[in-house]
Amino acid sequence: MLDATMLIVIALAYVGGLFVIAWIGDRVLLRSPPGSGGRPLIYSLSIAVYCTSWTYFGSVGLSARTGYDFIPVYLGPILMFTLGLPVLMRIVRVAKGQNITSVADFIAARYGKSQTVAALVTVVAVVGSLPYIALQLKAIAVTMETLIGNHALLPVDLPRSIFNDTAFLITVALSAFAILFGTRHGDATEHQQGLILAIATESLVKLAAFLAVGLFVTFAMAGGPQALLAQAAAHEEIAKIFGQSFHGGTWLTVGLLSAVCIVLLPRQFHVAIVENNSESELRRAAWMFPLYLVLINIFVVPLAAAGLLFVGSQGNDPDFYVLTLPVSAGAEWMSLVAFIGGLSAATAMVIVESIALAIMLSNGVIIPLLVRYHVADIVAHGDMARLLLTIRRVAIVGVLFLAYLVFSALGESQGLAAIGLVSFAAIAQLAPAFFGGLFWGKGTSSGALAGISIGFLVWGYTLLLPWVAKAGLISHGIVENGPFGFTFLRPQALFFLEFEPLTHGVLWSIGANIIAYVMVSLVRAPTPIERIQAQQFLSDEQFRSTLHSSPSLRMWRSPITIDDLQSTVARYLGEERTVRSFSDYASANGVMLIPSAKADIQIMRFAERLLASSIGAASSRLVLALLLARANATGPNALRLLDDASEALHYNRDLLQSAIDQVRQGLSVFDKDMRLICWNRQFREMLDLPADLAQVGIPLDRVLEVLAERGDFGQGNVKDLVSQRLIRLAVTRETFQEQVDGGRRIVEIRTSTMPQGGIVTTYSDVTDRIAAASALARANENLERRVRERTAELLDVNAALAVAKTKADEANLDKTRFLAAASHDIMQPLNAARLYVQSLSESSIDPQSMKLVRNVDASLNAVEEIFSTLIEISRMDARRVDVDITDFPLSDIFEQLKLEFEPVARERGLAFTVLPTNVWVRSDRRLLRRVLQNLVSNAVKYTRTGKVVLGLRRRGEVVSLQVLDTGPGIPEDKRRLIFHEFQRIEGAGSREHGLGLGLSIVERICLMLGHPLELNSEAGKGSMFSVVVPLAVPVKETRTTVVPARKLGSPKGSYVLCIDNEPAVLAGMEALLGGWGCKVTTATSIPTSVQAASSMPALPDVILADYHLDLGTGLAAIAAVRDKLKVDIPAVIITADHSAEVERHVREAGHAILRKPLKAAALRALMTRLLMQTPTAAQ
Repeated sequence: MLDATMLIVIALAYVGGLFVIAWIGDRVLLRSPPGSGGRPLIYSLSIAVYCTSWTYFGSVGLSARTGYDFIPVYLGPILMFTLGLPVLMRIVRVAKGQNITSVADFIAARYGKSQTVAALVTVVAVVGSLPYIALQLKAIAVTMETLIGNHALLPVDLPRSIFNDTAFLITVALSAFAILFGTRHGDATEHQQGLILAIATESLVKLAAFLAVGLFVTFAMAGGPQALLAQAAAHEEIAKIFGQSFHGGTWLTVGLLSAVCIVLLPRQFHVAIVENNSESELRRAAWMFPLYLVLINIFVVPLAAAGLLFVGSQGNDPDFYVLTLPVSAGAEWMSLVAFIGGLSAATAMVIVESIALAIMLSNGVIIPLLVRYHVADIVAHGDMARLLLTIRRVAIVGVLFLAYLVFSALGESQGLAAIGLVSFAAIAQLAPAFFGGLFWGKGTSSGALAGISIGFLVWGYTLLLPWVAKAGLISHGIVENGPFGFTFLRPQALFFLEFEPLTHGVLWSIGANIIAYVMVSLVRAPTPIERIQAQQFLSDEQFRSTLHSSPSLRMWRSPITIDDLQSTVARYLGEERTVRSFSDYASANGVMLIPSAKADIQIMRFAERLLASSIGAASSRLVLALLLARANATGPNALRLLDDASEALHYNRDLLQSAIDQVRQGLSVFDKDMRLICWNRQFREMLDLPADLAQVGIPLDRVLEVLAERGDFGQGNVKDLVSQRLIRLAVTRETFQEQVDGGRRIVEIRTSTMPQGGIVTTYSDVTDRIAAASALARANENLERRVRERTAELLDVNAALAVAKTKADEANLDKTRFLAAASHDIMQPLNAARLYVQSLSESSIDPQSMKLVRNVDASLNAVEEIFSTLIEISRMDARRVDVDITDFPLSDIFEQLKLEFEPVARERGLAFTVLPTNVWVRSDRRLLRRVLQNLVSNAVKYTRTGKVVLGLRRRGEVVSLQVLDTGPGIPEDKRRLIFHEFQRIEGAGSREHGLGLGLSIVERICLMLGHPLELNSEAGKGSMFSVVVPLAVPVKETRTTVVPARKLGSPKGSYVLCIDNEPAVLAGMEALLGGWGCKVTTATSIPTSVQAASSMPALPDVILADYHLDLGTGLAAIAAVRDKLKVDIPAVIITADHSAEVERHVREAGHAILRKPLKAAALRALMTRLLMQTPTAAQ
């Protein structure tokens, strides 16, 4: 057991050692200059002030009660410092830009520097922090009483001669320590290096102490981790505690509270935001602080298990197992180490928290009251700074003694962790206004006031009231039955929603807070000053969407003089610092401050920011507003005047910044002392500068030094490299190029001087330009060689192409000759065979022979179709089909098709109808006839019963030629297939012979002619094929044909002259026509045809001639006969040549044309029509 006097001496010696460390930090250690790396280790350790006696003692107690539910208390901060680092970065930037002194100052500045918001946030922070400070008092008091023997944990009856009330004396001592540590000067934004170094030291002490106790208990008392684990596994109570199910609601609630409180707790905001030197410190803390949290929690579970094993049965409070375990083992020195660690954890928190709360109380509540009620006016000039320090000292004492009262009244009714979580829930009521102000531009001061007030009241009702009832200060019935017996208003089951008490209270309070904040903000539009401040807290993109109007731009002068302004500032900051600050302002802006001159908006804003560093943003605005009111007859409008002028200034500045940010080049401006005063976004991006260097006042040589150290200037002494660039930029002002980003980019730098001294530098990324120039040079070097090579290659290729073209032309010529020979030589014998067969079929023979004749005829038809189709496809593929677009009447084609297919349809028992028409179209006569011929042929071939119709429909400037049938129809899934080569549909018409090439030819011809082809069909009902052809204007034609006077009803008895160079064909014709009763005379050439016609007993009624004769053509033979007989005898050209040229010559001569192999029915029908004509003029 330790002696009380010795314990006090040790505690005082420890605190004295902290004073020495703080003195070293303030006097010996140099402050980190702007843009430097800062003090990342000290900064990260100072943030560990988050780990108070709740962590040191309470985490073990919480683990001994609930298992692993202590983890989310530290998981939230870890997530905030890792995933939420961009948010923390933004908070730091805003705080530095606004000279923020506290979390109340931050929120008030966001909402138009509202004094009411600052006061409310201060009250909430103080009330919410009192339980937390009381927790520290309880921890110190219990540990001291435990060690000196006057605590129920180890009931030893020792007199406490020097103690009347341990907690009270501790409160007095801590008040003195906090005053000595934190109120040595009035500038709340000035970095307190000594205090931060002392807090960082305390973080190391408590970590080392906790690890030492953990190692002692684990190895010395329990025999090692494995032994401890084995004993814990065998202990039923321990296994039950650590085997509990996962408490998801508790983890989520506590994790959320700890994540926001790591920023919003007054002490955390002070050390993490206000005391931050650079963003590099924050980036380093993003992994160092989470590592600290992991280390300080390593032995929480082992200590909890050991406490339950070794001292739990003695009725000891689990919150203090860290101390009672060494005490129970009789290890006095380890007990002392545990005590010092706990003392370090508690004192660090109390000192920093009380200082932060004192600043908030003085700046947010007391100073505004003194200024508003003119109490500050009676204070002697220069004494206001001392008054500020006095107020803060009194505030520290007041806060700590209020915390003592809370401890005395409520401290014994809750464990350390429970007290801390209630405090966390109170501070979390600031979160909606704090974080909402960072990301939502429509939030207003009214919304913030409503949200915080309602959330705080709900917190008090759902979380604080049950605690007060548990302490016995009020009846517990209100918790169990609700006020006045209204059970639906029970604090821990509001509206019958039952959760774990903490989750219930947080859900209701934060929910009501957010709803009130959003709804009230949407109802009331922001004031001009609120819009100005929103601009500072929001990113550009977010803010622009919330602005509704821009202020009018005007020159603005205040009614007060610079001397009045400087005197007012000096009252709060002291004469020396004020004079120095105003001199620095004049030097930086290149102006001369004349005391009697009127203050402009720029210097007013400077004075406001300067005052804010001492008394906060809201109070500084109030001080200047009252100063304006005294100097201006329109006193009530002073705030409005200041706000409008500020808005105009901000608008001008933002407009300028927005303009230079749109410049493609990087831009920076350095004053006459070569310090950075203005820059754009591209300046940082192009040089890849850290954010710490993008600050006003950064020396040019510091920027160059960072680039040189990074290797952008190449190898060499850093100082020499920096000096060379300084001379180029500031002295010779020459244009030069530098390689940055490890030589991957080249930047061209140009310098211009400013009228009042200083330089403007521009930076252009010329990497692509340099690369292009280099590539162009290399290209020029090789250009001639490549041109020669390419020229030689092209000559070789051209020669090869010429040879290939010659061969291709010869092949095409050979193919053309083959097609011509095939179309004549193959068709001639087929034609003769057909004539013989048709002659036999019309003669009187026995049925058996007739069947054979018909079979032969069918076979010849199939062969004819195959050869005709293949020859035609070959011609199309070889592009040897000549398209001859003319205007002609459709009636010609319709009549020919009627003559050709009417006998065939009649033979099959079908009705074939050709609708008469006088329409003219523009197309190729021969190819269009081929299309319709194939369509009609298919319709007749595949229609078993019913009819086939050939007609047309007008459609504006075009006409749709349609072939309809009542055949089997075409299924929808086969409609594309039928246009492929050699494809036929199996079905009702599949017994018909064919190659499946007819529709393929139709589609090809339609594509050649540009005539759309359409198909409509319904299975089982028939099909309709349509060809859309342009209309043409009718043209009158006059052609006179003289025919013999007599008119015959049939070919019988007519005189026919047949001309062909193939005897077999002539013999077949003679047999066929003779069977019809015709008197046939044959000839094989032009001379013999003239002779034969002259020797006939009568004039020929019709001439049938082949086109190709051995010498000459059938056209010449017909012309010779007509000349000889002096009569235009009707004539028909029968040819195996299907070319367009032949057809055109025949049409021009005015003759009819039939193609071989000849169809007897078509010939008979044509002859009948010709023989029935009278000598008239055919129009």
